[in-house]
Amino acid sequence: MKLPELKIGDKIAKMPIIQGGMAIRLSTGRLAAAVANQGGIGLIAASGMTNDELRYEIRMARALSKGIIGINIMFAAKKFAEIVNTAIDEGIDLVVAGAGFSRDIFGIGQKSGTPVVPIVSSVKLAKISQRLGAAAIIVEGKEAGGHLGTDQSIKTIIPDIVDAVDIPVIAAGGVLHGQDIADLIKMGVSGVQMGSRFAASVEANSAPALKEYYLKAKPEDVVVIHSPVGLPGRAVRNPWAARIMDGPVPPTKCDNCLKACKHNFCIIRALSRAQQGDVETGLVFTGEYLPTIDKILTVEEIFQQLKAELAAIN
Repeated sequence: MKLPELKIGDKIAKMPIIQGGMAIRLSTGRLAAAVANQGGIGLIAASGMTNDELRYEIRMARALSKGIIGINIMFAAKKFAEIVNTAIDEGIDLVVAGAGFSRDIFGIGQKSGTPVVPIVSSVKLAKISQRLGAAAIIVEGKEAGGHLGTDQSIKTIIPDIVDAVDIPVIAAGGVLHGQDIADLIKMGVSGVQMGSRFAASVEANSAPALKEYYLKAKPEDVVVIHSPVGLPGRAVRNPWAARIMDGPVPPTKCDNCLKACKHNFCIIRALSRAQQGDVETGLVFTGEYLPTIDKILTVEEIFQQLKAELAAIN
């Protein structure tokens, strides 16, 4: 099967694949550049970064690739607008926003000519996004990792959203293999976003212990937790996830990083611990089908595998 190109604003990706923005610090400049070099769209996960750190990562990605580089940022983050403006000042190609819905970001994007791509899970938000000036939308189903906006499968919600809007629709959640991409393209989407497959890549900025932990996960280990941002989140059941599912673990120190925080635990610190390889007391966000991944590959190898799988599909 031959895939279409993905056009967002004035940027055209030869491969209609966006690499998910995985925080904290899993998706940095190196991973984003590697995906961009394969013809996809690489995202730097800006949530939890300082302005200087984000500038460094964007400049690193630019030094490593001439492809399309964007950022992913949680609307729930207190410094949401500041981080978006920092990325735009650095000439970022597009901004992907999730974990909540921002109307203000469209004005920021229009002022600089930067394409804005919100993550949505309903026809209502898809229509609002188009009306406000979204260049495209990412539609996330229940299979996705991290924060979830729906309990419905991606294949259930995609048809109505594709029919409801005229801008590119990118499907996310449970996309790991060539067949997954083919099925969704045939349903009318313009591209896909892949998170878990790139989290389990050589270029992902996580400790070896976390990547090894991904490979050990079994289907029954994938659970949904209640995040301090006020949304459910899909994660691997490790000792930490089991603990916060039993009840709140209020932080002893607060970095005041979210606009509104439930304070049932500190998500920034928990995600950071996992990124650094602490798979016992860290929060390991993951997609529903992570257990189908059995090997850590380079980004180039992942794209080669996807192309081979797609070539075998009529």
